[in-house]
Amino acid sequence: MHPGYNKTFRQNMKSTRLFGLFFLVTLVFGHGTDRKHYIVYMGQHSHPSSESVVTANHELLASLLESYNGAKEASIHHYTKSFRGFSAMLTPDQAMRLSEYEDVVSVFESKMNQLHTTKSWKFLGVDSIPQYNKLPMDIKSDVIVGVVDTGIWPESESFNDYGLGPVPMKFQGECVVGQNFTQSNCNKKIIGARYYSKAFEAIRGPLQNFNRTFFRSVRDTDGHGTHTSSTIAGSKVSNVSLYGLASGTATGGVPSVRLSIYKACWFHDCEEADILAAIDDAIHDGVDVISLSLGPIPPQPIYFEDVFSIGSFHAFEKGIVVCASGGNSIFPSTVGNVAPWILTVAASTIDRELSSYVVLGNRKHLKGFSVNTTLDQGKQYRLIFGTHAAAFGIPSRNASFCKRNTLDSNLIKGKIVVCTLETLFDDKNEKAITIKEGGGAGMILVDDPLGKDVLFQSVLPSVSIGQEEAQELQSYMNTFKNSTARIYQTVTHVGIKPSPVMAIFSSKGPNIITPDIIKPDITAPGVNILAAWSPFATDGTAGNSLDYNMISGTSMSCPHVAAVSALLKSVHPNWTPAMIKSAIMTTATITDNTGDLIKNEDSTEATPFDYGSGHIDPIAAVNPGLIYDFNTSDLINLLCSSGATVSQLKNLTTTPVYCKNPPTASYNFNYPSIGVANLTGNLSVYRTVTYIGEGPAVYYSILEITGVKASVYPNVMRFGKSREKMTYRIDFEAYKSSNGSFEFGSLTWMNKLHRVRSPIAVNVVHI
Repeated sequence: MHPGYNKTFRQNMKSTRLFGLFFLVTLVFGHGTDRKHYIVYMGQHSHPSSESVVTANHELLASLLESYNGAKEASIHHYTKSFRGFSAMLTPDQAMRLSEYEDVVSVFESKMNQLHTTKSWKFLGVDSIPQYNKLPMDIKSDVIVGVVDTGIWPESESFNDYGLGPVPMKFQGECVVGQNFTQSNCNKKIIGARYYSKAFEAIRGPLQNFNRTFFRSVRDTDGHGTHTSSTIAGSKVSNVSLYGLASGTATGGVPSVRLSIYKACWFHDCEEADILAAIDDAIHDGVDVISLSLGPIPPQPIYFEDVFSIGSFHAFEKGIVVCASGGNSIFPSTVGNVAPWILTVAASTIDRELSSYVVLGNRKHLKGFSVNTTLDQGKQYRLIFGTHAAAFGIPSRNASFCKRNTLDSNLIKGKIVVCTLETLFDDKNEKAITIKEGGGAGMILVDDPLGKDVLFQSVLPSVSIGQEEAQELQSYMNTFKNSTARIYQTVTHVGIKPSPVMAIFSSKGPNIITPDIIKPDITAPGVNILAAWSPFATDGTAGNSLDYNMISGTSMSCPHVAAVSALLKSVHPNWTPAMIKSAIMTTATITDNTGDLIKNEDSTEATPFDYGSGHIDPIAAVNPGLIYDFNTSDLINLLCSSGATVSQLKNLTTTPVYCKNPPTASYNFNYPSIGVANLTGNLSVYRTVTYIGEGPAVYYSILEITGVKASVYPNVMRFGKSREKMTYRIDFEAYKSSNGSFEFGSLTWMNKLHRVRSPIAVNVVHI
């Protein structure tokens, strides 16, 4: 997608997934089949109250619909607190006409999103931060994290408020009561609770029509929101495990932080107009950090048509850090939430692994992955390929996928069935149910690239194995007519090396909207993370309820970074969102626990398009030495350089907005990473750092990059006092074409105390 910002609305918007400057309007009017749910964004406003904004919105919409009552009936959400906008049902023609109004920044269709779906904090070393442990409780407890997700299960032990002081005076939010959720469900940890379903029900119909358990309140029945919230701020709970696996003490990153919960998702789906309303409220309520384990499905929309970019821009203006998941789309150029004012998070492993072994009849052991807890380990079963158990009239290839009505129960009864994947996102549990209903004894899923990173527990003993193990299994079964196997109980291994490894599902760069801004920004633990759960959300097997569950995704890595952001806000309450982003990015590590460079699952070397600046290091981030700072004016200049129009920018802030002529190049935006997407010949890139140490300091440069010639000036920076700024320049010279591939490197400023590292990505398009 081109980075330009045309003032448009989009009629054919694709669905988006949860996994992030504007005022949105959603219009719902009439019941015609050609009407769709649109968001109207109008930027900042100077109205004295929310009521006056709502009135102005109705008047604007009435001028289009020629009926004030019709406008009131059509509108669903009004965005009145942090920015101006509304949502409603309109025809494409009405949306087009509305987009031409002078006060309107953008009109676009509201899309449905889906969620991106203990040991991790010890792996990150948070408990060893002496500066953090010595902080007075009253300072640590003032930070508030807003979590936009599926709600929360307040009775979980992870949300007890023992030792916390009064609710911070700055908090302006509410504890909204609802079905099975009262004022008493809020406490000194869960200090705010709101829920949003207007947009969801306007599009999908009433919640009660779904024939699924739900509470019309902030109470969570999906589990996802409870999991992310406890990862951020869960209190310490002993003897936590998943059926005895991965046992230990569960804790959030900053147990003393406060939570304000915004439930904008139902049955794993989230309507964008509801999400925007949640962000509008979170900004108004006075949160310090917003955690968004959700985002757009590829391709990433332009910023002016993306609720995550819009809401987070206004959050940034108010000094709020926004952390968002980068997505689980696996492939290059699919990373979401790429706005430079968002801290975009990739996912990687921790040093714990849950393994399930298959022992063949010839006594060979095959290592696999799943959650098997109650097995008869002395029992062996015959093996059969799904292809050899096809039901009548079913092609053998179709039977290999082990889907419903494809297997002959007479052939699979009492046997372990060997199945394959039709797509990466096949429902594994459906396969297991099919086998169990046919009398099968177990399932081996072969050549499953996601098996290690996304564990599953099914209704019968099951295991996923990789390609090498699959070849061993096939060879054995082809050699021995009466081949047998047994599946062992899952075991927990800790101290796994190498760790971290990039998760195979984690979405990758480059950034398709602003290519000179490297995305993602950072990686954090997101594979098989154990955290609190809703007992109304089953474990996916036989309807068993859980208090704690283990799931994977950038949804899980995002709250880790949100917690570290809250930690930094606790230690440095006057830091801006850009300063916190810089501290996290420039102190990240690119080596694993063996001392080698971080790898991908296939053992190839990971790049900044996989992990951004590297793996998060909370200890180092507390004292980064140097900071790359930027403000709203810098962001406006960046939008100008990307082609934003005067009409788009004029309502963005409360002050007049002007673009420089020529605009500042996007590669000169003062970002903690350094990207040049189109290098032709020679080019100079500039950055300004702020020294935040005490007393004089000297920093020496180490510039490393292949494929282009590069030099830095000055190569030594000397600072005399804290908050002193210095600007440096990197000169790039192309000497060979990149042939469409980026060259990677880094610039590190270091002394005896600090290493301040910026990744570099350069694409040479012409010498």
